[in-house]
Amino acid sequence: MLRYRTFPVTAFQQNCSILWDEATGQAAVIDPGGDLDRLLAEVERLGLKLERVWLTHAHIDHAGGTGELAQRLALPVIGPHPADQFWIDLLPEQSRMFGFPQARAFKPTRWLHDGDTVELAGHVLHVRHCPGHTPGHVVFHSPELKRAFVGDVLFAGSIGRTDFPQGDHDTLIESITQRLWPMGDDTVFIPGHGPESSFGHERRHNPYVAGT
Repeated sequence: MLRYRTFPVTAFQQNCSILWDEATGQAAVIDPGGDLDRLLAEVERLGLKLERVWLTHAHIDHAGGTGELAQRLALPVIGPHPADQFWIDLLPEQSRMFGFPQARAFKPTRWLHDGDTVELAGHVLHVRHCPGHTPGHVVFHSPELKRAFVGDVLFAGSIGRTDFPQGDHDTLIESITQRLWPMGDDTVFIPGHGPESSFGHERRHNPYVAGT
């Protein structure tokens, strides 16, 4: 059985998620933006073996701890889409700009593209490329859990910002309607910040995308 736990990290309260296979304890972390000691303490508390890092995008609050974590534990970094390479290169500058601990740039072990899959102990998650917030943003969808880890594409009652370099509002709306909605109204999503919601609820009540 696949399980997950989400908790906020960094001053930006970014939702970092640990996914693991209950039988083997094999685990992946999505968006280790920082607070690595807290993250690793949670991994230890749950009795897990952290094996890989999955990234939705390369903003500092989502990717800031990735380089250090990958080096410390010799973990592969999977994602995001290659269009976010410039954001990875800017991580040291982002950390200085926003007062984060010094972040290091890195090279992902594997880039992700729309239609790819990632795997953990036999559990398969589907990858959708959802640009708009950043050009290389990806989403991880688990049909098994009926969950989607959507980073900063969509929030409960809101959508991602598009005023950063290479952000685009129309592209973001298209990503939501063409890539997220087909996952089904009953799919619960874990956003990059704030509480979980479902795609069906947002289609009905989110003022930015209601009725789309």
